[in-house]
Amino acid sequence: MTIGTFNLRSTRRAVAVAATALAICACSTAPSLAQNYPNRTVRIVVPFPAGATTDMLARLFAQRLSESMGQTFVVENVGGAGGSLGADQVAKAAPDGYTLLFHNLTFSTTTSSLQYVGRSRHDIEKDFIPISVGAYVPMLLLAHPSVPVKDLKEFVAYARSAKDPLFYGSTGPGSVMNYIGEVLKRDTNIKMDHVPFRGAAPLVLELMSGRIQFGGDQLSSSLQHARSGALRPMAVLSVKRSAALPDVPTVRELGFPNLEIQGWNGFFAPAGTPEPIVARLGEQIALAAKHPAARQRMEEVGAEPAGSTQAEMRTMLREQVSKVRPVVEELKLIVQ
Repeated sequence: MTIGTFNLRSTRRAVAVAATALAICACSTAPSLAQNYPNRTVRIVVPFPAGATTDMLARLFAQRLSESMGQTFVVENVGGAGGSLGADQVAKAAPDGYTLLFHNLTFSTTTSSLQYVGRSRHDIEKDFIPISVGAYVPMLLLAHPSVPVKDLKEFVAYARSAKDPLFYGSTGPGSVMNYIGEVLKRDTNIKMDHVPFRGAAPLVLELMSGRIQFGGDQLSSSLQHARSGALRPMAVLSVKRSAALPDVPTVRELGFPNLEIQGWNGFFAPAGTPEPIVARLGEQIALAAKHPAARQRMEEVGAEPAGSTQAEMRTMLREQVSKVRPVVEELKLIVQ
């Protein structure tokens, strides 16, 4: 009995010593992970073609992060399937902090669409770690100047009486503008045909040409065209009016509360990325958003610098997806 007791106590003591050693090791490893990161080039995947708001903001943050963290941050455009191809690539990347995703509001709708039809290769909550919202950017609804209306309310009245077919553009099936277009059709009983594009830049070009009459984009990409008169701003989808276009009403003001949705652009890492690395990235992204030159550039194009915490971003995403997913299922919005 004495020998058995002695062995039991020895075993417990050994386990306790090992656990303490592991805890000390973990505590000493965590800071070193953050201190040594990054030690090579970091890749930021933008899941859309170059030239629009998300790409522009990603490059702005890449420049600031390269300067503050002492390594190169490069932007790689991987467009297709409403942003899903690029997101899937990041979901499958090594969770080491060297492949990041910079996505926008469309992530909420495409994720909901793909999961609805059972074709999702990634999950916005399970396969990614939200790091920080870099900037909040309102979505702007636009019409070609040949359409004789001044706001969304008048556009709906015009669409009801139009003899010729009307077309609205989006950045692809299941994208946020596809979501907005179909909700507007459902709520107002107007007829419009959907025309998908591979990104915001070609959408805006086609809208300016007049081949489609209605569309939407992040305000930053279309602000200059709205100010010049090349496109007519119909409404913003945000809770409040944009300081960049203070005369343009919100959708809620015009009587379309179901269209209200928060526009954002933010960073994600693959699930499993060490928390010290995620925390360090979050700190540096917040500093980048506060940098005077970056703030000035974002505000010039109608973006609101953010640099949110990880918790704030996670809460915003969960609320947005929970709002969007039932509508995606109801309207059968499918990413192709």
